[in-house]
Amino acid sequence: MTKPNIRYSPEPVIEPKEGCDWADTMVLNPAMVKDKETDTIHMLFRATGPWPQKNLKGLSDPYPIFLGYAKSDDNGQSWEADFSRPALAPALEYDMDKIYVIDDEEKKVPNYANGCIEDPRIFEVEGELYLTTACRMFPPGAYWEGDKRKDNRPDWAEDKFNPFGTAATNNDTETVLFKLDLDKLKEKDYDKAFQYICTLTDGNVTDNRDVFLFPNKMKIDGKMQYVMLHRPDEPNVFKCGKGVHKPSIFIAAAENIKDFITEKATHKLFAVGIFDWEEERVGASWQPISLGNGEWLISYHGKQLPDYGYTQSFMIIKEQENDFPKIIHRCSERLMYAQQEWELPDKFPCPCIFTTGGVIIGEDLIMSYGAADQKIGIAWTSFEKLVVFVRKFDENGIKICE
Repeated sequence: MTKPNIRYSPEPVIEPKEGCDWADTMVLNPAMVKDKETDTIHMLFRATGPWPQKNLKGLSDPYPIFLGYAKSDDNGQSWEADFSRPALAPALEYDMDKIYVIDDEEKKVPNYANGCIEDPRIFEVEGELYLTTACRMFPPGAYWEGDKRKDNRPDWAEDKFNPFGTAATNNDTETVLFKLDLDKLKEKDYDKAFQYICTLTDGNVTDNRDVFLFPNKMKIDGKMQYVMLHRPDEPNVFKCGKGVHKPSIFIAAAENIKDFITEKATHKLFAVGIFDWEEERVGASWQPISLGNGEWLISYHGKQLPDYGYTQSFMIIKEQENDFPKIIHRCSERLMYAQQEWELPDKFPCPCIFTTGGVIIGEDLIMSYGAADQKIGIAWTSFEKLVVFVRKFDENGIKICE
């Protein structure tokens, strides 16, 4: 059984930019979307650098996380990155009364993207383009040196009765949904490119990330509903995840996008780690790709330390009549992992290839990834051959044919 050939950029396509205060330390975990009118690929990437002017308590300089913009006109071989300013930046407010934003309904709501805007995913839902980001209320210190989430947390956040709850007290991740105007992004009119919609996960429940929606609604429990993948850090807090304590993939349904953080949403434990390279966690990587006939290709990642780090594989799921989709093929082999010297650990001790974007151009699936949590690479493979290979495994990862 021949694995699909995956070709990797021989060197980073985007690296930290010396002298750029918001991107001089790390650039990673890029999302991508293809222009519908051309073959231009647009990218939003995660970036950080020290921000001493926002050092609140003198414990450590904060490293707020920003999103930068880049584009490629040659199928991802080379990229033009805009380091003149962030495309999307956290507000970095410490005053309780200033941590608010105006949403798409002109309502003043808590700004959970105040401290960090991490790990973007771009996807389409019913013809509209959206962006999800893993956000924190306050910027951490140099997080690769340990847990520094609370180094720049204001004193009022220590009170559990603060207006934002444990999302502020613990500075855990909440996933925030933005509407993305691609035309404005292309014009670098960044102030008008993003519209804050809502949170999709609740930091008062558990840290939660790796979140995005399917492009279309599905009939579940007799209703046409939006369907979302997410990855809670503590699955046990959900009724359907009782007894599971390792970060795992969940699937959720709601009639309204803003209902996903309410009791109106239905959640189901979708996939837990079952292979050695998934020992610590599994999470979905980027937006599902339709294969037709109600089937979807899902890219996902596993983590295991110290040997494997973050690696990537794929599964195929199929829609069910009046129910959540189910896994029908799950590749038990890790298909993407750090191999080149520039992809191997530096600041972090963890080998890491972490894909957060995938687009199809011609016969190729083009994937963007963060390497060693510090640089950005691109990988190419035959989409058809990849799908054929994943179909050689059953839902439990057992080979069913050669």
